[in-house]
Amino acid sequence: MAFSPDFRTMSRPAGTGVGAGVIDQGLRAYMLRVYNWMASGLVLTGLVAYLVANTSLRAAFFAAVMTPNGVAVRPTGLGMLAMIAPLGFVLIMSLGVNRLSRQTVQMLFWAFCAVMGASLSSILLTFTGVSVVRVFFVTAGTFSAMSIWGYVTKTDLTRFGSFLIMGLFGLVIAGLVNMFLHSSMVYMLYSIVGVFIFIGLTAFDTQRIKMTYQQVAYYDGPDGAAKRAVYDALALYLNFINLFQFLLQFMGVRSNQDN
Repeated sequence: MAFSPDFRTMSRPAGTGVGAGVIDQGLRAYMLRVYNWMASGLVLTGLVAYLVANTSLRAAFFAAVMTPNGVAVRPTGLGMLAMIAPLGFVLIMSLGVNRLSRQTVQMLFWAFCAVMGASLSSILLTFTGVSVVRVFFVTAGTFSAMSIWGYVTKTDLTRFGSFLIMGLFGLVIAGLVNMFLHSSMVYMLYSIVGVFIFIGLTAFDTQRIKMTYQQVAYYDGPDGAAKRAVYDALALYLNFINLFQFLLQFMGVRSNQDN
């Protein structure tokens, strides 16, 4: 998921020639900043999810209800708000990419990750802790491999970008349709396609970040580059979270409680 325009066709300003060694050093530092933001966001999300699922906060977000199959956990009004709110944060950040200050973007990123934690806490109520941890490490390994490949590959992945974005929109539509169909076959295909789309987006976004670094440094300056790093971290964060959720549908073991 890209939040920045493609600057690769823009010409370099006169007098801004920089040695390859300087560029490589700056790129490594920038990529490290992006990954640090992403990893910190994941840690915050995990901590909030654990606290909501395992403390008295759980009652504020989820309620036990009786169903024909026994007791089930359903989101309260606050829980529903927590599930919808992340979309609002993403829209605010993406629409304000050229207007929001670096400090505001950073604050919104932390708030987004915290709300995502509350939203994803239902996973800890649905699946066993062991399976959640296992799928997390599988996701981390898959994400790392694809991100590294996206960074080092000589293949231009921009030609696949439009297909990945179209596939992403297709996923949203298929998910909405299956809310009414309740088809297990459609859901299985939906999950399989979702895994491949976010694997592809991980490589695509990593290469995009690498290829646009020089333009970010030249045109945005240090403060702008710091802000852009948060946006790039958000893109990778979303890829990781979505890949994790899709893999969980295949590899997760549901807890005894019917959710």
